[in-house]
Amino acid sequence: MIKTAVARRYAKALFELLDTPSIESARVALNGLGEAFAQSAALRHAVASPVFPEATKLGVLIEVATRLGCPAVVKRFLDQLVKKNRVSFLPDIAEAFAKLVDESKGTQQVLVSSATALPAIEQDRITTRLRDVLKRDVDVTFHTEPEHVAGLHIRLGSTVVDSTVRGRLSAMQRVLTKE
Repeated sequence: MIKTAVARRYAKALFELLDTPSIESARVALNGLGEAFAQSAALRHAVASPVFPEATKLGVLIEVATRLGCPAVVKRFLDQLVKKNRVSFLPDIAEAFAKLVDESKGTQQVLVSSATALPAIEQDRITTRLRDVLKRDVDVTFHTEPEHVAGLHIRLGSTVVDSTVRGRLSAMQRVLTKE
């Protein structure tokens, strides 16, 4: 809870510092940094270890950020994260920043997964239906997860609609093992 609140404050501060043209590039860079930090144990170790000086930690982060096309303001922001020892919050800050960008644009991020790749016509139909139901613009990302077997798994923020065979079997298992 505290980590999320701190991440939201940092994300809001960065969002207010950026001018409109650089917001999307900052979003892409922060998402990339957040993913790199979440996936790379070596990066987490290099940034969290007291053995390495702040300049080295910042250098590593700036190098990754530069490769991701990060605006200069975000690089200065990373400097503050290193100085305040808040780099471990980077994935949460990236997520909170993305939410702020979506709110400012009036869009909703939606993740739709299915067992097989959906044809373009079906993707368009799902996107249109989501737009109608939510009464706002949606940014839908489609991907496949063969373990679903069949059906759709739709994630809208913290809300999940799971109509997959796997999800239904899991629900049945929970009901049957409850007693």
